[in-house]
Amino acid sequence: MTRFQITFGALILAQAAHSIEEYRGRLWESFPPARFLTGLISPDLRKGFLIINILLLGFGIWCFAWPALRRWKVAIALAWLWVGIEFVNGVAHLLWSLTQFGYTPGIVTAPVLLILAVCLAAQLRSTRQPAA
Repeated sequence: MTRFQITFGALILAQAAHSIEEYRGRLWESFPPARFLTGLISPDLRKGFLIINILLLGFGIWCFAWPALRRWKVAIALAWLWVGIEFVNGVAHLLWSLTQFGYTPGIVTAPVLLILAVCLAAQLRSTRQPAA
């Protein structure tokens, strides 16, 4: 397994831990963007949150297990997509907690997402085909 594949896999695992932390903290009740998104999926916000996160994690597992592990060319673009998602996710949680002056659901795992996103971006920038 390549360094790229290990980092990508770790990012997806970190997202799984992050989703669990957010679920346990009932993120959809306290974070207006989460409330809005989950409400688009279901009037039951908890159910909407679960659906969104199951789909997100399913997509992440697919990206890792097929394109990344099989070294498809599209793996690079998908990895950049995940870098963007997790960079924004990590920064947003950190800023939200700073404005709240305390714990917010997802803040414990957000720095891990941010660090892994930055590491994956550095790997993607350092070589044209990290999956090779």
